[in-house]
Amino acid sequence: MTKELKVGDNAPSFELETDQGNVSSAALAGSPYVLYFYPKDDTSGCTSEAIAFSKKLPKFATIGIDIIGVSKDNVQSHKKFRAKHHLKIKLASDPDKKTAMDYGVWGEKKLYGRTYMGVERATFLVDDHGVIRQVWRKVRVPGHVEAVLEAAQSLS
Repeated sequence: MTKELKVGDNAPSFELETDQGNVSSAALAGSPYVLYFYPKDDTSGCTSEAIAFSKKLPKFATIGIDIIGVSKDNVQSHKKFRAKHHLKIKLASDPDKKTAMDYGVWGEKKLYGRTYMGVERATFLVDDHGVIRQVWRKVRVPGHVEAVLEAAQSLS
């Protein structure tokens, strides 16, 4: 992992392609948002997380918060993932892993004794001034979206 972002830090800027156009920190300026990183489209944990965020999207929308899921999967993969699971959130493609590195979520992982490079499941709540207000690392999916929503509601 690169640097460890923490509450109070300015969120790194980004510009990413989604399956519905581009999304950038510049375009989101003045509005709070949730940027969550996940390892891979259509895997069990990632699917559960995307579905949970999609179900709660109306509640996030009522408090003016955009949800953006980020993985290194390409836009075509995101389109299939969205269609298969009826997802409502934005899915951004980070194929060069620049945004993941800027947010400190790309690094060495271990699974079943194997070491490899990958994305850490992590979520960042960013306020309307571009300041990180909450960070969740090594996210466990059950209950996570509810915790993010609760934190987001405290921004307003």
